[in-house]
Amino acid sequence: QVQLEESGGGLVQPAGSLTLSCAASGSIRSIYSMGWNRQAPGKQLELVAVITSGGGTRYADSVKGRFTISRDNDKNTVYLQMNGLKPEDTAVYNCYAPGLMSKGANWGQGTQVTVSS
Repeated sequence: QVQLEESGGGLVQPAGSLTLSCAASGSIRSIYSMGWNRQAPGKQLELVAVITSGGGTRYADSVKGRFTISRDNDKNTVYLQMNGLKPEDTAVYNCYAPGLMSKGANWGQGTQVTVSS
Protein backbone atom coordinates (compact mmCIF):
# COMPACT_ATOMS: atom_id res chain seq x y z
CA GLN A 1 0.00 0.00 0.00
CA VAL A 2 1.28 3.43 -0.98
CA GLN A 3 0.29 6.43 1.08
CA LEU A 4 0.50 10.10 0.17
CA GLU A 5 0.86 12.91 2.64
CA GLU A 6 0.89 16.60 1.79
CA SER A 7 2.30 19.25 4.07
CA GLY A 8 3.64 22.77 4.09
CA GLY A 9 0.54 24.86 3.59
CA GLY A 10 -0.43 27.80 5.70
CA LEU A 11 -1.25 31.46 5.75
CA VAL A 12 0.84 33.85 3.73
CA GLN A 13 0.53 37.43 2.55
CA PRO A 14 0.33 38.32 -1.13
CA ALA A 15 3.74 38.10 -2.80
CA GLY A 16 4.87 35.70 -0.10
CA SER A 17 6.27 32.21 -0.51
CA LEU A 18 5.53 28.69 0.65
CA THR A 19 6.97 25.28 -0.07
CA LEU A 20 4.69 22.27 -0.20
CA SER A 21 5.79 18.67 0.16
CA CYS A 22 4.16 15.44 -0.93
CA ALA A 23 5.72 12.38 0.61
CA ALA A 24 4.92 8.94 -0.72
CA SER A 25 5.49 5.92 1.44
CA GLY A 26 5.06 2.21 0.97
CA SER A 27 6.07 -0.15 -1.78
CA ILE A 28 7.11 2.07 -4.67
CA ARG A 29 8.61 0.10 -7.49
CA SER A 30 8.87 2.76 -10.16
CA ILE A 31 9.41 6.46 -10.57
CA TYR A 32 6.22 8.05 -11.83
CA SER A 33 5.17 11.43 -13.04
CA MET A 34 3.81 13.40 -10.11
CA GLY A 35 2.51 16.84 -9.48
CA TRP A 36 0.09 19.08 -7.68
CA ASN A 37 -3.63 19.68 -7.98
CA ARG A 38 -5.48 22.48 -6.32
CA GLN A 39 -9.13 23.23 -5.75
CA ALA A 40 -10.90 26.15 -4.16
CA PRO A 41 -14.56 26.07 -3.10
CA GLY A 42 -16.80 26.58 -6.10
CA LYS A 43 -13.97 26.16 -8.57
CA GLN A 44 -12.81 23.29 -10.70
CA LEU A 45 -9.85 21.15 -9.89
CA GLU A 46 -6.72 22.52 -11.52
CA LEU A 47 -3.54 20.63 -12.24
CA VAL A 48 -0.92 23.27 -11.59
CA ALA A 49 2.38 21.44 -11.96
CA VAL A 50 3.79 18.11 -13.10
CA ILE A 51 7.23 16.60 -12.94
CA THR A 52 7.96 13.55 -15.06
CA SER A 53 10.01 10.52 -14.17
CA GLY A 54 12.86 12.05 -16.14
CA GLY A 55 12.63 15.37 -14.34
CA GLY A 56 10.83 17.37 -16.98
CA THR A 57 8.35 19.91 -15.70
CA ARG A 58 5.08 21.43 -16.87
CA TYR A 59 3.03 24.20 -15.35
CA ALA A 60 -0.40 25.67 -15.71
CA ASP A 61 -0.38 29.15 -17.19
CA SER A 62 -1.82 30.46 -13.95
CA VAL A 63 1.33 29.57 -12.01
CA LYS A 64 4.05 29.51 -14.65
CA GLY A 65 6.99 31.64 -13.65
CA ARG A 66 6.00 31.66 -10.00
CA PHE A 67 5.90 27.99 -8.98
CA THR A 68 8.67 25.43 -9.23
CA ILE A 69 8.14 21.70 -8.88
CA SER A 70 10.96 19.36 -7.94
CA ARG A 71 11.45 15.88 -6.60
CA ASP A 72 13.77 13.86 -4.43
CA ASN A 73 13.46 10.26 -5.49
CA ASP A 74 15.53 8.98 -2.59
CA LYS A 75 12.96 10.49 -0.25
CA ASN A 76 9.99 9.70 -2.49
CA THR A 77 8.97 13.30 -2.12
CA VAL A 78 7.74 15.96 -4.50
CA TYR A 79 7.96 19.64 -3.68
CA LEU A 80 6.24 22.75 -4.89
CA GLN A 81 8.04 26.02 -4.27
CA MET A 82 5.52 28.82 -4.58
CA ASN A 83 6.72 32.37 -4.96
CA GLY A 84 4.85 35.56 -5.65
CA LEU A 85 1.68 34.13 -4.18
CA LYS A 86 -1.62 35.74 -5.07
CA PRO A 87 -5.03 35.55 -3.40
CA GLU A 88 -6.26 33.45 -6.31
CA ASP A 89 -3.73 30.79 -5.32
CA THR A 90 -5.81 30.11 -2.23
CA ALA A 91 -6.91 26.48 -2.39
CA VAL A 92 -6.43 23.03 -1.01
CA TYR A 93 -3.43 21.48 -2.69
CA ASN A 94 -3.25 17.73 -3.24
CA CYS A 95 -0.57 15.51 -4.61
CA TYR A 96 -1.15 14.40 -8.20
CA ALA A 97 0.11 10.85 -8.49
CA PRO A 98 -1.78 8.87 -11.10
CA GLY A 99 0.82 6.13 -11.34
CA LEU A 100 0.83 5.50 -7.63
CA MET A 101 -2.93 5.77 -7.38
CA SER A 102 -3.30 3.16 -10.11
CA LYS A 103 -1.46 0.83 -7.74
CA GLY A 104 -3.84 1.54 -4.90
CA ALA A 105 -2.60 4.72 -3.30
CA ASN A 106 -5.28 6.93 -1.80
CA TRP A 107 -5.62 10.67 -2.03
CA GLY A 108 -3.75 12.49 0.67
CA GLN A 109 -5.55 14.82 3.01
CA GLY A 110 -4.25 17.85 1.17
CA THR A 111 -2.77 21.00 2.55
CA GLN A 112 -4.50 24.37 2.71
CA VAL A 113 -2.83 27.41 1.22
CA THR A 114 -4.39 30.74 2.08
CA VAL A 115 -3.05 33.94 0.58
CA SER A 116 -4.49 36.99 2.28
CA SER A 117 -3.41 40.32 3.65
